[in-house]
Amino acid sequence: MAWLAAAVLFWIGCHVGIAGTSLRTTLVERIGDTGFRVAFSVTSIVAIVLLIIAYNHAPYVGLWTAPPWLGWLLVLAMLPACILFVAAIMARNPTAVGQETALRQHPRGILRITRHPMLWSFALWAGVHVLGNGDVASVLFFGAFLVTALAGMPSIDAKVAARDREGWQRFAASTSILPFGAVAGRRNHLAFAEIGWMPLAVGAILWVVFLVAHPWVIGASPLPQG
Repeated sequence: MAWLAAAVLFWIGCHVGIAGTSLRTTLVERIGDTGFRVAFSVTSIVAIVLLIIAYNHAPYVGLWTAPPWLGWLLVLAMLPACILFVAAIMARNPTAVGQETALRQHPRGILRITRHPMLWSFALWAGVHVLGNGDVASVLFFGAFLVTALAGMPSIDAKVAARDREGWQRFAASTSILPFGAVAGRRNHLAFAEIGWMPLAVGAILWVVFLVAHPWVIGASPLPQG
């Protein structure tokens, strides 16, 4: 368990302690933006590998058992996670790496709902597995992704704002971190036609594939027993 805790600290340290602080600016000044992105990507891959190895070797220490009704809710919660993931890939988003020029465009589609669909997809996935598994190793492993996904949203916002303050102010005025926040605040409106049927269909297919493949790939069924 100690190795898993160390891997979690390494992962969070890379994303919150480096990417989300002034240390990133210092490193970019020394090795350039491209150099930093390459180094950070390699470090992240190493961190994920260490996390997986440590998690697979961690002992099982149960904390709680999710009741069947909660288990079914968690299974259903993975559907919007899959849809958000697909929609994020298909949308141009100034908060995504390499798409900064989209900041000058009016937010459309999934961005009307949240400006961080990819991170919310990861947050939902991680939160589902924390609640559904209910053991110490899972809390540490999936909790690490949950923390970095949630912490990454304001961190990315700050970095984009620093690059283009005027453009960011216009973009942020009609979008929100919290899903449907801008819509609820009447700063934007839903336009499902802009999202299209493709993210919904592909996301639903991805959800089914995960349900079917989970027992074969992970070794455990995601469906509640009993």
